Amino acid sequence: MTAQHHSPPASFTGDANPYGGGDPYADYRTADFPFTRFADLADRRLGAGVVAANDEFFAQRENLLVPERAEFDPEHFGHKGKIMDGWETRRRRGASAEHPWPTAEDHDWALVRLGAPGVIRGIIVDTAHFRGNYPQAVSVEGACVPGSPSPEELLADDVKWTTLVPRTPVGGHAANGFAVSVEQRFTHLRVNQHPDGGIARLRVHGEVVPDPAWLAALGTFDVVALENGGQAEDASNLFYSPATNTIQPGRARVMHECWETRRRRDQGNDWIRYRLAAQAEIRALEIDTAYLKGNAAGWATVSVKDGEDGDWTEILPRTRLQPDTDHRFLLPTPAVATHARIDIYPDGGISRLRLFGSLTEEGATRLHSRHQELGG
Repeated sequence: MTAQHHSPPASFTGDANPYGGGDPYADYRTADFPFTRFADLADRRLGAGVVAANDEFFAQRENLLVPERAEFDPEHFGHKGKIMDGWETRRRRGASAEHPWPTAEDHDWALVRLGAPGVIRGIIVDTAHFRGNYPQAVSVEGACVPGSPSPEELLADDVKWTTLVPRTPVGGHAANGFAVSVEQRFTHLRVNQHPDGGIARLRVHGEVVPDPAWLAALGTFDVVALENGGQAEDASNLFYSPATNTIQPGRARVMHECWETRRRRDQGNDWIRYRLAAQAEIRALEIDTAYLKGNAAGWATVSVKDGEDGDWTEILPRTRLQPDTDHRFLLPTPAVATHARIDIYPDGGISRLRLFGSLTEEGATRLHSRHQELGG
């Protein structure tokens, strides 16, 4: 069962030039997609996965969600042909010598479990290095299925799939971007390529919509964590890495999983502003500088406000930070807030910010209402 919702066409169509040596990204086609300010709901760090595909003859489906950009080695061949860093299916054929071409309905598909359910604001179907073997067109559908469904359950006739990206021509060796304006909560995607070919990466940008019942059962949790519905709304500097890194699950494992700013040459400071999962009462916080050693922030303050028009109140005064260290602070008085902000002095970075508390009655009610409105 499929409902129809249309999105703007992709930015690129047609072949890219054959690889001619040198930097393979030199002629890569991309654009500035505003929706990329939202977190990637298909991030492996959140628990996303490609749970099934009808064909992966040339390249494995799991490559779709590798966090790094696709690599290209012109001399990397295997027993099945050129080894590509992406998901690539075999060439489709028709039914007979008289009809050797695939039909208009023939297509390949992959099922993707989002790492965190949410509202999707935009999708990038990246065909990097697929210059003459990319799909003619793609389409993407979304579904909201509770629990941990199997591929067979997802493909059952009673599952409602909503079209997020209608069948649209795409370009080779390009970041094909699609804005999505469907106000629904989704847990899974079905990515289709028509009729066959290869896709290097899939990025699904949106806002996490957590399960209120799960958060209620937890009681006290990290109210700014991405997986719980927190969001990095704005930041002073994103030169080296995104601010969303600071609310990813777990500890950073390498420096590029942190938030690091460029070196300041003035008397200012850097900051990130967050929106919490909902109105919450914060009782403790952590500032982690893991893997930031010669470039950790020197000092930090944390402030909160209640409501968009509320006043900022400092809950952690300017405090010295140590490199590669997890700093923990108990608040003398709980703070009720919907937003938070960390200021670092003068520059540098942190790897994680955690704000521990529980939802207020008002926060829990609003979160429950939004969950229901979005079909959760």
